[in-house]
Amino acid sequence: MTTLAISSTGGNGMRSAKLFAYAAVILFIAELIGSFTFKIGPGKVVLLPMIWALLLGAAAGVISDRLRGNFRLDVHTQFYAAAILQPALLLFIAKLGLMIGSALPKLVSAGWALLFQEFGHFVGTILLGLPLALILGIKREAIGATFSVGREPSLAIIGEKYGMDSAEGRGVLAEYLTGTIFGAVFIAIFAGFIASLHIFDPLALAMGSGVGSGSMMAAASGAIAAQQTPEMAKSVLTFAAASNLITTTIGTYFTLFISLPMAVWGYRLLEPLIGRTTTASGATDAANAARPKLGEVETEAPELGYPGKLLAWGVTAVFALICDWMAHGTTPLEGLPGMVIMIVAVIAGDALATVTKRRIPAVCWVSLVAMFLTSPWCPWGAHFAELSGRNDFLGVTTPMLTFAGLSIAKDLPAFRRLGWRIVLVSFVANAGTFLGATIVAQIFHI
Repeated sequence: MTTLAISSTGGNGMRSAKLFAYAAVILFIAELIGSFTFKIGPGKVVLLPMIWALLLGAAAGVISDRLRGNFRLDVHTQFYAAAILQPALLLFIAKLGLMIGSALPKLVSAGWALLFQEFGHFVGTILLGLPLALILGIKREAIGATFSVGREPSLAIIGEKYGMDSAEGRGVLAEYLTGTIFGAVFIAIFAGFIASLHIFDPLALAMGSGVGSGSMMAAASGAIAAQQTPEMAKSVLTFAAASNLITTTIGTYFTLFISLPMAVWGYRLLEPLIGRTTTASGATDAANAARPKLGEVETEAPELGYPGKLLAWGVTAVFALICDWMAHGTTPLEGLPGMVIMIVAVIAGDALATVTKRRIPAVCWVSLVAMFLTSPWCPWGAHFAELSGRNDFLGVTTPMLTFAGLSIAKDLPAFRRLGWRIVLVSFVANAGTFLGATIVAQIFHI
């Protein structure tokens, strides 16, 4: 598919202004709504501002189709949102690295069982999820939906390698939506059921709970701990937290260098053998057919260039500071030093990726630079950790998902084609990551 150049500087500036205005309004509304929690059976669903931002962004794209003039969030602007999303994801990766740098000594001493269960986490999603996706007729979206449980680092990895405006990007975004809204409830029920069978050691089950999502880890470990003695319950929660920390840190590299290549290889091997043709198979064709034809508008996300990346990082940083201010009362002046550290890590990591000709992706470099800055091996690590600790993790996530939401409307025909099939695949992938890690942890723990 061909990408047309942006017609003029003025047109690009108008598109930027419109997109950022939409994003600012959506962020303000999402933060005003705040968190909303409700129970479903043994689990609960927590809808945070970042989810409201994602849903409001998607709704804005759908509703604006009926508008005319400058208020319309046209496909052109939606593609621009997808382009802005990719560098914005690097800012999230930097925040993640800054959070875990000071915890690296704990990870080193965590033990072999905690380390090797990571193979189970990321291989389990593929072994169960990928064959099911192919049998249901899902095509390359299956790669994005099954190479991991689709948390924020996975969005960043797929965004950089394939672009969020791709079949793989739609797959990981569908996995993210399903896991965020229903994942905690599903994993609580599933983990509680597996624990009730008394097949696995409780600590192995605890390690399997650390899937890389705080809410899903809490739901799974809580369901397991509820069936244990008070003393064992404490150990379950401790091991689950340690496992989740390792999944969040080392897991980024597992997904990048092991599970994603494995999912691509598995797709190439299995699709000719068990792949079927269903309504879901036409997801990409449906997305392309709904877009304006070549010559009317860009048919892919535009290349931003380095000035565009700086703009994306700067705007995302400003939005994150505003989110912190509204949610926690942290003034932009208080949060600015930590945000500067974040941006420095992003710029340094992106530069290293450029120097190495992207052989090692920017996601990896940004993560390594950020972790070093707050690690015990950095002379100013403790000070950097204190400054960056003023910036809330969700404050960075919410702007990122706002841009994701604003880019969704152009792909709604594809999501309709995927339908219930992608939700089922997501549940099976979540079950696979829990079971896979539990089995590996059981082997190394006993």
